[in-house]
Amino acid sequence: MPRIQTTSSKVPLSERFAAGLTYPLRGGALAVCVILAVGQCLTLLPGVIGTGLSFVLWLARWRYAAACLVHTANGFAEPPDVGVEENAAAGWSLTMVHMLVVILCVACKALYPPMFWPSVLFFALTLPAIDMSLAFDGDTASAFNPLKWQAVIGRLGAGYFIPVLINVITGALIMLPSLMQAGMAHTLSQPLFAFGYTYLIIFNLHLMGVMIHRHHERFDLQPEADVLMREAGQDEDERLLIAVREMATVDRRAAIGMLVERMQGRSAPTSLHQAYRDLLQREGLKEGLLEHGHLWIAALMAQGEPRRALGVLTECLDIDAEFFPDAPDIVVELADQAAGAGMTQLSLKLCRGFLRRWPRSLECPGMGLLAANQMTERLGQRAEAVVLLGKLAAAWPEHPMHRALVALASRLQKSAGATQAR
Repeated sequence: MPRIQTTSSKVPLSERFAAGLTYPLRGGALAVCVILAVGQCLTLLPGVIGTGLSFVLWLARWRYAAACLVHTANGFAEPPDVGVEENAAAGWSLTMVHMLVVILCVACKALYPPMFWPSVLFFALTLPAIDMSLAFDGDTASAFNPLKWQAVIGRLGAGYFIPVLINVITGALIMLPSLMQAGMAHTLSQPLFAFGYTYLIIFNLHLMGVMIHRHHERFDLQPEADVLMREAGQDEDERLLIAVREMATVDRRAAIGMLVERMQGRSAPTSLHQAYRDLLQREGLKEGLLEHGHLWIAALMAQGEPRRALGVLTECLDIDAEFFPDAPDIVVELADQAAGAGMTQLSLKLCRGFLRRWPRSLECPGMGLLAANQMTERLGQRAEAVVLLGKLAAAWPEHPMHRALVALASRLQKSAGATQAR
């Protein structure tokens, strides 16, 4: 079972707010923002078709945002996948409530315009309380009870008015397109506005979920993520780490053995890997550190954490300058990451090591280009780069990157000639 990404309810709201700003730009949330933004163009179709499509898009928007609220309230750190949710009943209730609010506001604007903005402000103030009530008890009738709103606000305090403010901003952004004159600019702006208010809606309901999660004990809730963590044994890892630390004060070798047994099973969290390395280092077991380095680098790359893998690689190189990852695909990605992070010497070491170890790999020309560009732009080693490019061009005449190798070598030679002429 993959490790469950969760967030502690003890994290301050300010930190959760800052982290939440990227929440709609990750995973399924980003896909929803993009798809609904593009789909917004279809609402410009005339008549019933455009109106019907607009309704469908709004339904999808609130449906996913409601899923984000419930998902976050249950302690999960990442957005839910599209179409996946833990509490379908609560999600539908939240969606229907928001659609009802939209219909009421539209009816006010059409039938009695003076009530439109008071209605918008009223719902901006009360919707967070309604949404959170639905999320934690699923009772639609009680969610509209003003006493329930008062109870929610009392539990959350002044923090409650953060989603209220975001609701007002979202409402203003939704109304802006209707205030623009018809024309090309209005048409082209539709996807941008749709992306903007979809982002705000997802962020706001995620933030409401954060507030519920932070105060789940007051709401008498048991976050589902905690249950899944227990089933997956993740809370066992925390207990194991405590036991390992206690054992290490008496017998470090035995503590190492406890960790070895655990890491031979399912994927282990970073805390256990780091504890293992600390113990190996204190025991002076350099071979163990290098062996573990190979395993952990591979695990980190599989988990999509190349920057942390670079850190482990650097640690291993400090122990043994000849250390080198044993999988070519890992080396390619690490070399690219190191180059992007400005770690030129490390990137060049990986490129050169790759070319020596796997000279017949189809990735060789690409690694050569990466190395040559860094040698030229960052180290001023034009002559060495030309030699490297010439060898690779001769060795790979039929490779798709052959032309790029020859072109770069030619450009560097011309540049060197011009410099000498001056």
